[in-house]
Amino acid sequence: MVSPKPMPNQRQRIIDANLNRAGEGLHLLEELARMMLNDAELSQQLKTIRHEILRGDWSFNQTLIQSRDSESDVGVDIEVPDEDKQRELPITVVANARRVQEALRILEELAKIPGTTPKLDAEKFKQARFALYTIEQKLLSGLLRQDKTQSLSGLYAIIDSQALGSRRHLEVAEQLIRGGARAIQLRDKFSSKGELLPIAEQLKKLCAEHGVLFIVNDYLDIALAAGADGLHLGQEDLPIAVTRGLLPIDMILGCSVNTVEQAKAAEADGADYIAVGSIYPTSSKEKPKIVGPERLRQVRRAVSLPLVAIGGINKDNAAEVSAAGADAVAVISALLGAKDIAEAARKITAGFEAGK
Repeated sequence: MVSPKPMPNQRQRIIDANLNRAGEGLHLLEELARMMLNDAELSQQLKTIRHEILRGDWSFNQTLIQSRDSESDVGVDIEVPDEDKQRELPITVVANARRVQEALRILEELAKIPGTTPKLDAEKFKQARFALYTIEQKLLSGLLRQDKTQSLSGLYAIIDSQALGSRRHLEVAEQLIRGGARAIQLRDKFSSKGELLPIAEQLKKLCAEHGVLFIVNDYLDIALAAGADGLHLGQEDLPIAVTRGLLPIDMILGCSVNTVEQAKAAEADGADYIAVGSIYPTSSKEKPKIVGPERLRQVRRAVSLPLVAIGGINKDNAAEVSAAGADAVAVISALLGAKDIAEAARKITAGFEAGK
């Protein structure tokens, strides 16, 4: 007579299942941080958590493996509607972070039960769970913003209210989009916030309809109120590190620089892209500091963020800044001063592409 198979320790089965679940989820998040975001810090944090919670001596692991009984697990064939449905990467991040957090909470609670074998450290699982809440936010934020920064290529058109003359913001934006602009920035140094907000809201709606980024210069409150895709700051504006904490996790943040040191600081503080200039003499800014294409090359070697060249750029020199390492060119005068704005945009874009 064959002896019946001994019933495995149910508590050990739960521990084994949740350690596996947590390890699998953490490994996926780690790979996304490493391969998608190239974020060494997040990758290391996730790897450390994974190793900490899965670490154990051989007897510990042997006990758990011996308790495993996948064949008789009633949960194997349980399916949730749409569980296998394709989903976007940010949703995958949230789903796997939740999966890990739930597993860690189960392990934490089991560790508190007297007589649990093997002995577990409840505090270790608690600390890992709370650390993951912050990591999830950073990882999700990075992926959401990455989608937008990848659109920063080609023509980054700046609508300066004072350079418009009698033309309307929306009319000019429509022409810029027809000409191939991939991003539009609203820049206004003199209008009241009450006048500026409706304009920003209209531009945001238009840009969203055409898949173009809408960015507000200087004004955090206008960017937030209009639901802009991004905010752009100068060296005299709010600090990048402070502003990053005030923005929604999917809003990109740009910073103007004219030195390599400023570019490195902006990257370290959380900027998503850097505008380098003034590359050439320009009338759009009072007493601009001219840095030339060589500064663009220097910044390109120093940072990994997308670079936007700005200052005096037109159809004749767009190729030069493209060759110097710019991902995009920010233009005001050569666009708003043109009789045919859409055609001017097309020519600048063609020149930029020729320099690649």
